Amino acid sequence: MYRSMFQIYVKNSANALEFYQKAFGAKTVCVHKNSDGTIAHAELDVHGQTLALTELTQDKPFAGNTMQFCLHFGGENEEIVRKIFDALKDGAEIHYPLNPCEWSPLMFGLIDRFGVNWCIFV
Repeated sequence: MYRSMFQIYVKNSANALEFYQKAFGAKTVCVHKNSDGTIAHAELDVHGQTLALTELTQDKPFAGNTMQFCLHFGGENEEIVRKIFDALKDGAEIHYPLNPCEWSPLMFGLIDRFGVNWCIFV
């Protein structure tokens, strides 16, 4: 079986895992911890999409950290998008506030408190 996932590398991964679990209303699929309690690898089921998370161990992130994670939830799920925005906005740099745009009736874009760039829309 093939699958795709979003892989996030962050400092303070144990807190990030809990934060994203609540923000997305996600189910934990698996968690493998390092001896210091940080996350070696974890996977969350975000409404059928896989979000993987690992502790960032270098001082400087990997090359390619200019990407944005885009999650599309479909037309009938505006409430999901609103709840995710309310959870992620705390401590975030908001690039596009929760609003309609030319290609979606509801979307937002921000960089969250862990430095992850998100675009979430219906």
